[in-house]
Amino acid sequence: MSSRAGEASSPFRTDPLDRSAVAAVGLITLFTVALATSQLTAAKVLALPLPFALPVVGPEITLPGAALAYALTFLASDCYAELYGRRATQVVVNVAFLANFLVLALVWTTLAAPGVDPEVSAAFQTALGPAANVVVGSLLAYVVSQNWDVFVFHAIRDRTGERMLWLRNLASTATSQALDTVIFVGVAFYAAPILLGVGSPLPGSVLLALGVGQYLLKLAIAVLDTPVVYLVVGTVRNRTP
Repeated sequence: MSSRAGEASSPFRTDPLDRSAVAAVGLITLFTVALATSQLTAAKVLALPLPFALPVVGPEITLPGAALAYALTFLASDCYAELYGRRATQVVVNVAFLANFLVLALVWTTLAAPGVDPEVSAAFQTALGPAANVVVGSLLAYVVSQNWDVFVFHAIRDRTGERMLWLRNLASTATSQALDTVIFVGVAFYAAPILLGVGSPLPGSVLLALGVGQYLLKLAIAVLDTPVVYLVVGTVRNRTP
């Protein structure tokens, strides 16, 4: 009885390819996968060479390996917010925040379990055992920046309606990525080492270069993903009856 009732209320009951339902599942999946990937890749620091040196940043951008994966979460959440509303997006953001702890628990239990090959175990520990400062910084940055992103997106939408999607996409992502960068860099590489005694805090000049470089890349991604947001939203809204 309950199974039939659940099937009757399913958005796929009349059309297994319903665009709105498929988009909802796809965007939540993209958000969750990108978020989980960013947790697993945050420990690796990348150095991307630039064609010319920038003030503060220098000849290369230094950023965590999670930068690209994490940027995709904002693409997914902005598309989802535009299509399904503020409350639904906040649910996705905050449930995914709790899912972070599940990802970390599964990784840490695997690392703690005895391995057959000590060399493989050591490699896993190096690659998948992020330091406490990185975990604390990334989790705090996530919960603040993602909720801010949803708030700004809908504050602008309340004033513009369905017009000017580019404005709310860029404004919400640009401000939330700024918050994310400041919190992550400040907590992971300065506050946490001092308070938790994990490693040494980075000098101010290095923190500034690390933060500015990350933010410039994130801002560039936000600009480049705007056409993708229009494509996704337009495809779902222009579904045929």
